[in-house]
Amino acid sequence: MRTAPRHSTFLPPGLRAASALGLACCLALLSACGGGSSNSGGAPADPPVAGGGTTPPAGDEPTTPVPPPPAPKLACADLSGKTIAAADIGLPTGGATITEATSMAAGAAGNLYGDYCRLRGTIAPVNPGSPVINFALNLPAQWNRKTIHFGGGGFNGTLIDGTEPIRFGPAGKPAPLALGYATYGSDSGHQASSITDGKFARDDEALANYGGQALKKTRDVAQQLVQLFYGEKPAHAWFLGTSTGGRDGLAYIQRWPLDYDGLIANEPALNYSGTRLSNVALGRALYDNGGTGWLNLAKTLRVQQAALAACDALDGAKDGIVSNVESCRLLNTQLLDSLRCPGGADTGNTCLSDAQLATVRVIESPLQLSYPLAGGVQVAGGYNLLEGALVAGPYTTRDLGTRPVPGNPATSADANMYLTGDQWVKYFITRIDGFDTLGFDPAAPGSWTPRVQEVSAMTDALDANLAPFFGNGGRLILLHGLADEVISPNSTIDYYKRLVATLGQGAVDAHVRFYTVPGMGHGTGVFIPNWDSLAALEAWVEQGLAPATPVAVDAVAGTYGRTRPLCQYPAWPRYRGSGSMDAAVNYSCVTEVGDPLACPNLPASATNYKGGNTLGEELTVRIDPATMAYTVTIDAADPARVGAQRSGTLVAQGACSYSSSEGGAVFTLASGGVLHGGVAAPSGGSFAPLLAFANTWNNAATPTVFNPVAVIANALGVQQAGTGGTPVGQSAAVRLRNAGTFQYCRDPATGGAMLYDATCTQTEKGYISWSAARGAFDVFSTSPTGSAVTTGGTLSGSMVIGMAGASPVHLHLVRDGGTVGMRILSAQQTLAAGTADGSYAVSSARGDSRTATVAGTSFNLGGAAATLAYDTPVLGMAQADAGRPGQLIFNGGVLAFVSGDTAQPALEIGVRH
Repeated sequence: MRTAPRHSTFLPPGLRAASALGLACCLALLSACGGGSSNSGGAPADPPVAGGGTTPPAGDEPTTPVPPPPAPKLACADLSGKTIAAADIGLPTGGATITEATSMAAGAAGNLYGDYCRLRGTIAPVNPGSPVINFALNLPAQWNRKTIHFGGGGFNGTLIDGTEPIRFGPAGKPAPLALGYATYGSDSGHQASSITDGKFARDDEALANYGGQALKKTRDVAQQLVQLFYGEKPAHAWFLGTSTGGRDGLAYIQRWPLDYDGLIANEPALNYSGTRLSNVALGRALYDNGGTGWLNLAKTLRVQQAALAACDALDGAKDGIVSNVESCRLLNTQLLDSLRCPGGADTGNTCLSDAQLATVRVIESPLQLSYPLAGGVQVAGGYNLLEGALVAGPYTTRDLGTRPVPGNPATSADANMYLTGDQWVKYFITRIDGFDTLGFDPAAPGSWTPRVQEVSAMTDALDANLAPFFGNGGRLILLHGLADEVISPNSTIDYYKRLVATLGQGAVDAHVRFYTVPGMGHGTGVFIPNWDSLAALEAWVEQGLAPATPVAVDAVAGTYGRTRPLCQYPAWPRYRGSGSMDAAVNYSCVTEVGDPLACPNLPASATNYKGGNTLGEELTVRIDPATMAYTVTIDAADPARVGAQRSGTLVAQGACSYSSSEGGAVFTLASGGVLHGGVAAPSGGSFAPLLAFANTWNNAATPTVFNPVAVIANALGVQQAGTGGTPVGQSAAVRLRNAGTFQYCRDPATGGAMLYDATCTQTEKGYISWSAARGAFDVFSTSPTGSAVTTGGTLSGSMVIGMAGASPVHLHLVRDGGTVGMRILSAQQTLAAGTADGSYAVSSARGDSRTATVAGTSFNLGGAAATLAYDTPVLGMAQADAGRPGQLIFNGGVLAFVSGDTAQPALEIGVRH
C-alpha cells in the first residue's frame, strides 16, 4: 500500500483533479455467482509449480538486504476488546470492536500457519436493525510487511477468515498467512447459511454492504489494526478474489483506487446485474409454456457432446478441450441444425425440439437490454455452451435441474442459474417474497427498470476508468475460464475491451494481464489451471517483471499434471502438431480466428481423385467445390460392379471433413491432394474406406521406366474372401524395381513384417503395367519361384501410385481369384518419432469413422491410448503396445494401422488434418 502515487503523470489532465472517491457512484456489489468463493483451493497435491513472470537478467537481482520482520508492538491479548471509532472508518458505521483475540502457536493442533494472532470482530451498522459486518484478521509473528484482503463468494453471508490458499495457485504452496502475510476478510455484512440465500437484500444497509461498502469498512479497520500491532504501515497491500470476490476486488479499485497496489480477479462477476438478468432469461426459456424448453440430462449431454465433436480439433489437438472458441462459434448454426428433431417436435433424447433449441440459443446468446446498467452497459454476455462450457455431467455441479416446472421460490431441483436469478428478483429488486420471477422480463422490466438500475449502481463493477488505479502504479491480473457455466467470460471480455477503449491499449498493457483459459469452468471443467498468480503480481509490482505467458498445470484428477500456456486475450493455445499434447511447450498462443468450415485443401474447380477402397475396387471420385456434389465411379472390380456410380452431396463438418451419403463415411480432404473417405458397401449398410489422389504418377511416356517410384517398402493392408468375407490384416515387405517388377516377402515364422530379402521363401511376385484407359497400373502375378519378368502372368488387381504432394504413395488393390483387399506401401527406412505427429481422420475396414492422434511415442486411436516403439519390428514401422496393439506405417500424411487385436478392425487408414 502506497501513501502517494508513483506515476501521477499517467492521469490525463481532465482526470487529475478528480477525487478518488468521486470516481465511483457506489461499490459494485458483485453477487452470488451461484457458487465458488475464494476460500477453496480445489487443486490436487503436488503438481509442478508453474510461475508466470519473466526471469531477471543475471546481475539484476536486488542487492538491498531484506529487513527483518518487525517485532509486534503489542501482545495479541492486548487487542481483545479494542475498538475503532466510526470517525476512523472511511464510510459511515457504528464503529468496530474486536470480539476475540487468540494467540495461535505454531505447534497447535490444526494450525498450519505458524505463530499468529487470530482476531475476530464486528463492525456495527448505522441502522440498529441492520446486520453487523463480521470480519477476520490474522497477524503473523513473522510478518513480511504485506497484507492480503480476500474477497467473498456467491451471495456471501459466510465469514472469509483469511486462512485460505491462493485460488488456482500451486497446490504445494502454503497459504499466504503461513508465508507471513497479514490476511483479512469479512462476511460482506450479513449472515446466512447458504451463499445462494438472497434474503438479506431486503435490508438497504446490508445490500449496500454486500455491494461493496463492507469491503472498504473492513479494509480501513484491518489496516489500522495492522499498524497498531506492528507499529508500521504495510509496504504493499494486495486484493485476491474469485467470482463474487473478483467483482469485490474490481469494484474496490474502481471506487477507492489508492488503497491497493495489486489485484488478482479470477472469473469475476463484474456485470453482476447483467448476470442475474440473464439467469432470469434462461429460466423463462426453460420453464415458460409448461416447460417445453427444458432440457433433461440426456439432451444436455447430447448438446455438449456435439459441440466437443465439432470443435475439439479446431486447435490442432483432440484433447477434450475446445481452445479455438471463436472459430467454434461460427459452427453454431450448423450444430443446432444437426441437433433438431424432425419437424421440430420433441421425439426423445436423441434430438432437441424447437423450444429446446431456443433455450440453447438463450444460453449461448448475449442478453440485449433496452436500458443501461452501471457504466452504460446494455448487454450481458452469453455462455459458451456450444463452445465447450458444461452444464451437465461429471465436470460440473451446476446443471439445468431435474424438473420442467420450477418451484416458487426456485430450489436446488431447478436450474442453478435460475435459482440465483429468482433470489435476485425477489429480494434485490421487488422485495416481494412470493413474486413470480417468470413474469419478470429482464430485457424490458417496465416499472422495475429504475430499481434494476439502482441495484446495478450498487453491485456492479463496470467502471472502465481505472486511470486513478493505474496512476498509483496499480497492477491487475484477470483470469477467466472460457467454459465458465456460472459467470460469463464474455462479460469479462467486454469489460476488457471497454478498458482498452477508455484508456488505450498501451496503458492497459502496462497495467493489466488478462488470461482466458479454454476448458475451465467456474472452478470446474476439463482444465483447471494451477499457477502462482501471487508471485507473478508481486514480481510485477515490486520488481517491474511483467508476467508474459505463464505455464498452468491441470488440476483435474483424470488429466492431472498436463500443462498449457496461459494465453493473454485474445490469444488461445494452438497445438504445434508435434510432441506431447500434454506439454505446454508444444503449444503456441495465437490470435487467428478462421472459418472452421473453410477448407484450404478444397480444389478450386471440379477435380477427379483416383484411388481405391479396401474391397480392392479401383475408383474415381469427382468433387465439384461449387456445389459440393460428389460422384464415385467404380473403374475396376468384380465385373458386376464395374461402371457403378454413387452420388451425393458433401456437408462440411469442419477441419476439411464432410459427411456423405456413403453408409456413414466421412470424407476428408488432406494436404497434398489426398482424399480419404468411403463408398457404400455392396451389402450391410456400412462403407468400405477409400483413399484417392488428385495427382497420380504414370509412366505413359517412352521409355517406360519406374525409377522415380521404385522402392523397398513395408506394406500394411487387409484381404478378405469376396466383398462379404471377414477382413484379415496383412503385413509384409515389398520391393518395386526399376523395371516395374515387384516381390513381396513375409517372415516365415510370423507371416508378417520383415526386412526385405530377395531370397525370402514366403513370397509373391509380379509386375505392373500402365493402363491409359483407366489411369492406373494393372497388376499381374507371376510364379513365386520364377525370375522377375514383365510379360505373361495373371491379372490380379491394380495399383494407383498417388502423389501426396511430392511423396509417392503406392496403393495396391488386390482382386485375385475371389480374394480382395488393399495394401498401402511406405519406404523401409528409419521412421523417427515426431515424423507422423498430428491428428488424423481415420476409417476402418469394419466401416466406421474415428480419430487418431500421434504425438511422439504417444498414440491414441478412437480413445484407446498406446505407446509406439519406432523402427520396430522393422525399419519404417512403429509397433503399438498393449494399449492398442498393432503396427503402423506413415507416408506423405497417410497413416495405415494393422491391428494385433482380433477384436478390433483388421485395418485402419487415415489422413493427417
